[in-house]
Formats: sequence, structure tokens, C-alpha cells
Amino acid sequence: MSDIDVLRDRMDEVTLKIIELLNTRTDIAKEIGQVKKNMGKGIADEAREDSLRASVITLCNNIGLDEAIATRFLNLLLNESIKVQQTNKQTHLSIFAKAKSLESQGKKIIHMEVGEPNFMPPDIVKKALGEVFEKGFLKYGQATGMPAFRQTLAGHTSERFNVDIKPDNILVSPGARFSIYAAITTLLNPGDEMIVIEPAWPAYKDCALNSGIKVRTISTTLENRWEPTLAQINALINPNTKMLVLNYPNNPTGKILNQTLQDDIITLARKASLYILSDEIYCQYAKTSPKSVLCYDYEKSIVTQSFSKSHAMTGFRIGYTIADCKIIEKMAKLQALCLTNVSEPMQYVAMKALKADISSNTNTVQDRLDVLTRKANEIGLDFVIPDGAMYLFARVNQEGFDGVRFANSALERGLAVAPGEGFGDYGNFVRISASQDENTLIEGMNILRDMVSDNQ
Repeated sequence: MSDIDVLRDRMDEVTLKIIELLNTRTDIAKEIGQVKKNMGKGIADEAREDSLRASVITLCNNIGLDEAIATRFLNLLLNESIKVQQTNKQTHLSIFAKAKSLESQGKKIIHMEVGEPNFMPPDIVKKALGEVFEKGFLKYGQATGMPAFRQTLAGHTSERFNVDIKPDNILVSPGARFSIYAAITTLLNPGDEMIVIEPAWPAYKDCALNSGIKVRTISTTLENRWEPTLAQINALINPNTKMLVLNYPNNPTGKILNQTLQDDIITLARKASLYILSDEIYCQYAKTSPKSVLCYDYEKSIVTQSFSKSHAMTGFRIGYTIADCKIIEKMAKLQALCLTNVSEPMQYVAMKALKADISSNTNTVQDRLDVLTRKANEIGLDFVIPDGAMYLFARVNQEGFDGVRFANSALERGLAVAPGEGFGDYGNFVRISASQDENTLIEGMNILRDMVSDNQ
């Protein structure tokens, strides 16, 4: 037997032993997950992970192993633990699915769990739908999007944010969610790390987990007005950190960052050469216009936008990414593989929708948020008045309050709200969407008031 065969046999033996240990570790993770559920604890435990990570680094130093390799492997193990522990995680989408099921059975549900404006898209959309067939937008198209649409989006973005955007900087996607998935999947590698500031839309974590990316979270608090600190972000940056996710106005809190803090965060990201994935789909709904990440002219920034919220076109599934052309090329390859191209009829309609005046939508959503905040104050909920977006993220100050149990019970009374645990370790919060007309919102908040009163 040759030396190489002996070495290969040893390597196979070690590999099979690792698989056996992985199976044992997975079984333990399942047991821990059940204990956490019984205790009412969240799945992620950053302090515990940091302690284990420090032990791994110490071991690497003792045995002479590259810590970057070991910590990437650790990240993969930690992700597997999360996967087996979050099988029954409740989010706004799971409540939405249950609400739709109840509606199919004839039950009336007030939808305050999802961010779907109940007002109609601009009138020009209806006309554009009728033009699609006549103009021949019926064939395969480019993976990056219709040239005319990308040109229009480039001009629209350049004028709005006073930046220089070219069509090659634009990727049209089937909703901003796919843009986010494509950016995470194509720009990062399994075992890399990504920083998310919570509370946060759950899709960031879910996309990362699906791609083998380890999410490191920063938990902000209501008491600190949902403001992260530069020190918190800096403490999480290490050689495996590749991306920072920003979402302002924030879903679910409506928070907009102090501009000085945002400037400092961008400077820190530049210094660490991090990608900045900035989800700005709620920028239409803000009391004061937030500064777009595009304004920093940072070549590793990726900004996502969508017609779903601003133009009330959720069912059209049209979003877009603005980034350096090299980033767009990478994302477009994945999109071509998965989708061929985004529906050209929908692209044409969205292109026409850009001509519409949607300022009334902004006023409508703000008026509805005012209704929510007034009613929430009457109920005695704890919250920070949102700077923008279309949600109220509120804490119910009752001992043992469980947002998941509350959200499921609310469905029985005809109200759908989102449990806070979907946005991080916020089990005693609920997210309330300002997506309905004012009378319906008041009706929904009255149901919520009665439930809170019954639980006291």
C-alpha cells in the first residue's frame, strides 16, 4: 500500500468520525432547542456563541491551526444548530398564512400583520396593463431587466438622490426580497459572517442561513430608541465579517438613523472593506427624507428598492438593486439561472408607474400611523413613535406576555398582528401594520385593546 493510500485512509477515518460527531451535536442541538422553547427563550444566544468562538480561537493558537478556517467551520455548525431549533418559528408570514386560511373558511380578518397597503396602485398602472399586449412586451428578456426600464430607473435614482447612476448599475428583480437573497448568496461564501441590526425583517437572517452565512446580530432596545452604537458594530467585525445590513426606515420599528451615526457606520464599513446591503424600500414613507447609502459613493454598497410599498404594487413583484456594475453582474448570473428574466409586462407597467405622483400615499400612511400611535397610547403600549415606514412595534407590559400566543389568539377574534419574535429576541412585542383605512385600524386596535385588558 502506497503512502498516499495510507494517508487517504486516515483522512477518510477522520472524516467519518467528524460526521458521527456532527450527528451527535445535532441531536444535542435539538434537545437544547426544546429546552429553550419550554423556557420561552429565543433561539440565538450571542453571548454563548461568543464564548465558544473564543475557546475555538484559543485552541487554534495552541495547536497551530488558522483561526479563520476554524471559525468559518464553527459558523457552519452554529447555523445547523439554528436550523434544527427554529422549525416552528412564528413570523408575520406564518400569521398571514393562517389568516388567509381562516378567510377561505368565511371568517373576517383585519390584516395588520403584513405591510400591504390597501390603496390602489396609481391610475397609470391600469392604462399600462392594457398597453402591454399592443406594444409586444411578451417575450424573453435580459436577465438584468429591460434596457428602457433600467435607463428610466437610472435617471429616476440619479435625480432623486443627486447621484450618478447608469443603467449598468441597475438590476430589476422580482421584488426586493430576491435582490437581497441574490446579494447575500453571490457576494458571500459559506462560513462568512454578516451583521444584522435587530429588530430586523426576518428575510435577512433566513436568506443568510439558507446560503450558509453566519449572522451576527446587534440587539437594539426601545429604551435606547432602537439606536445601535458604533462600538457594538465594531466589536463584531473580524476577518470573517463580509457584510453589514442596514434597513432604514426600519422594519419593524420605523427608526431612521441619526445622520452622524450613519456617517460613522459607513466610515467603519469602508475601513473594514465590508459590503453594505442597504434595504431602502420604505424611504418613500418618512417624516424627513433619510440619507441614502448611495450618497456615500461607496463601491461596495448595494441598495434595494421596490414598487411594492411606494406604489402599492405588492402583487406585481417588481423591485430593483442599485450597485457597482461588477456586483450587478454577479447577481444577474444567479437571477438568470433561477428566473431567466423578470416578467417584461410587469417591468413595462412599473416603468410607467414611475411617472405617477405618489406623494398622497406618503400622507395616507402617516395619517394611519398617527391613528395607531394614538390608539396604542390609549391602550398603554410601550413604543417609540416611528420616523417612517408603515409599522408600530409595540411592547405589551404584562408579566409572561407571549407575542406568538397573543397573535394566534387574536386571529380567533378576527385580528392579524405580527409576533415580535419574528424580528429578533422580542417575544413581548407585536408589530402592527398601518396598511388599512383608518376606521378598520381603529376596529383592529379596539380588538387588541380588549385582548390586552382581558390578559391583565
